[in-house]
Amino acid sequence: MKKNNNMKKTNIFSKFLAQRETSVFLIILVSVIVVQLIQPKFLNISNLKSIAISVSTDGLLAIALCLALILGGIELSVGGVAAMTCVLTGYLCLSGINIWVSSIIALACGVLVGLFNGLMISKVGLPPFIVTLGMMNLSRGIAYILTKGSPLSLSGYLPESFRFLATGRVFGVPMIFIIFVIVAFIAHLFLTKSNVCRNIFYVGSNEEAAKHSAINVDRVKIGVYITIAILSTLSGILSLGRFNVATPELSVGAETTAISAAVIGGTSFTGGVGSILGTVLGIILLKVVNSSLVMLDVSVYWQNFVQGAILILAVTMDYVTHRDTGKQGFLKSLLGSKKQ
Repeated sequence: MKKNNNMKKTNIFSKFLAQRETSVFLIILVSVIVVQLIQPKFLNISNLKSIAISVSTDGLLAIALCLALILGGIELSVGGVAAMTCVLTGYLCLSGINIWVSSIIALACGVLVGLFNGLMISKVGLPPFIVTLGMMNLSRGIAYILTKGSPLSLSGYLPESFRFLATGRVFGVPMIFIIFVIVAFIAHLFLTKSNVCRNIFYVGSNEEAAKHSAINVDRVKIGVYITIAILSTLSGILSLGRFNVATPELSVGAETTAISAAVIGGTSFTGGVGSILGTVLGIILLKVVNSSLVMLDVSVYWQNFVQGAILILAVTMDYVTHRDTGKQGFLKSLLGSKKQ
């Protein structure tokens, strides 16, 4: 009897260690310990707050990409939508419109972008890669048009109540990080507990089977892309409050970071697999790595190299893990095809 109990405990422990989230957490822990031993200032309060703030806005985009990948698609316009809505909010504010009203208008525009993406992908049948690539250029183009290529300074225009969302502190914790944690918790709760949101996994795993199960696939896709656009808009508006500047260059290359974080956290290009917790740990790992390079006086130019190497490694692991399932995950995301 005692032997059986020990075996059960061993199996539970083995399953715990086999979880992708556990692996990523242990990598973060080891990385922090190693860097702290080399550079004792790494774990000071100021640097930890800096990492938390950096995690927040990019983390919202990573959650958005997690949803897209679980659905079996891809989203390349999150950075462009963040820039567009950031600039639109700032532009309207400088035009004399109340900042909160400006934010609501920007949010409405974000929803329209998500609705457009969702309709083009679900109703028209265009590949997610093509639709979101086009929207990436279109949305950032709007940001450049509104600003004529120059950042808009909002110094003196933004009320403290608005800036508090991005620069305030609650018991020493950055408010922007608290907002990110709340959003991540809600997303995790809905994905794991809501039957409606579980349909995202079913559609991502096998779209045809989902249709035969009376799941409204088009509605699921449209809902996901609207949610992604809302998260992108939130990231853009918070960035405006954080930097006090509306720039069309906001979140350039953020798509790579977001995809890396999601895949590192266990979200698969094959669709139907992923978790918000894993994605959150993935973005934390990337930001810890970036901060470590800075603290160790490694050239900033190496950050993109390291991030690219991490992405290739994560995608390779995903491919090796799922190549025997008969799914062409990356090609499906790229071309929008479904191999049943």
